[in-house]
Amino acid sequence: MTERAIYLGPLTDSRRWDQVTLRPDDVIVVSPPKCGTTWMQTIIALLLAGDPDITPEFSVKMPWVDIRVRDMTEVAERLEAMTHRRSMKSHTPMDGLPLHDAVRYICVFRHPLDAHFSFRNYVRNLPVSWFDAWYPQEDTAGDTFRHFLAGGPDGDTCDAMPLAHILQHYEAARALSHQPGVSLFHYADMKRDLPGVFDRLCALLGISYPPPVMARLVEAAGFENMRRNADRFAPSGGKGFFKSDADFFRSGTNGTWQGQLTQEELAAYDAIMSDRLSPEDRRWLEYGSGSGEGGTEL
Repeated sequence: MTERAIYLGPLTDSRRWDQVTLRPDDVIVVSPPKCGTTWMQTIIALLLAGDPDITPEFSVKMPWVDIRVRDMTEVAERLEAMTHRRSMKSHTPMDGLPLHDAVRYICVFRHPLDAHFSFRNYVRNLPVSWFDAWYPQEDTAGDTFRHFLAGGPDGDTCDAMPLAHILQHYEAARALSHQPGVSLFHYADMKRDLPGVFDRLCALLGISYPPPVMARLVEAAGFENMRRNADRFAPSGGKGFFKSDADFFRSGTNGTWQGQLTQEELAAYDAIMSDRLSPEDRRWLEYGSGSGEGGTEL
């Protein structure tokens, strides 16, 4: 078996997974930040429960294993004590996770520029200054986007979600996509066809419900419902983790980056993407399985 990569950031540590004993029916949502992680966790929580009125309590019931802010011994003991089918979250690329043939790894991606601008909004909604150096309040010099393009996939910069970290996630997942337990999903496809995403996940997880139940589950996972009930669906909702739980679900739209970057910034992004990915891989990472045009609008 190939040795696992180690990802260490100011907030995250992939070695924490060493304390988790995986079970054959575990479901792990793996994605870069702001690519639909919470949305996918919500869908999976709804499918595992079969109840549209659940309160997922992600931080407790579906924990983010990588993050250092929680004592890992407590997290591991809580996971071990669970008697139901478990689901967890990771922002570690697939080459840094323990691989188990029967575990389901649900890898979620989004157009990197949409993810970047979503992360900008995310850090402004935090009541702490963790990311101020990379995402300054006043950014007339364009430092934020330069950081996005220049940061590395590991180390001091990886938790600030640079482009290199997104690309490492995608390449690591793509390299394992031939394995039956590894499945790739795209935010744009979730927006286009949410019922289809539910159907695909049901097949992957071996879950089925009567059509009326499925319809209610799909409705519960809709963006507007999640925003209206942000205290239920935002990570650590109702606990003051965000300035506003509702603003965690700020827009849920694609293409928010358009008109926000200079020609030079777009050209620099375009050069990195074209150098790193094949046209087919780039098209999928940016647009999913839809008919979006390859490349950015220069």
